Amino acid sequence: MTKPYLNLLGLAYRARKCVLGEELIIKSIQNKHAKIVLIASDISEHTKKKIINKCTTYEVDFELVDDRETLGQAVGKSNRVAIAIIEDGFAQKFRTLLS
Repeated sequence: MTKPYLNLLGLAYRARKCVLGEELIIKSIQNKHAKIVLIASDISEHTKKKIINKCTTYEVDFELVDDRETLGQAVGKSNRVAIAIIEDGFAQKFRTLLS
């Protein structure tokens, strides 16, 4: 974990400011709880399209980041294809680090 956003992701997860799991992420986007969604670069096209379309429709920022294994390691779970951040402070910092 040499990238700064991965350290922040681990911190956000421990602070319970992340949503994991495709269906829960979709619900958090629809409920306007998600502030930014981090999407793994090696996600399937179908799932990528589904999440990106929801983000676009509900005006939620998203970023394509590293592979699913790297995202999973950052939060201590196996193979996470997407992670939604639900707190404004963390979301702002992710935007800064990923731009």
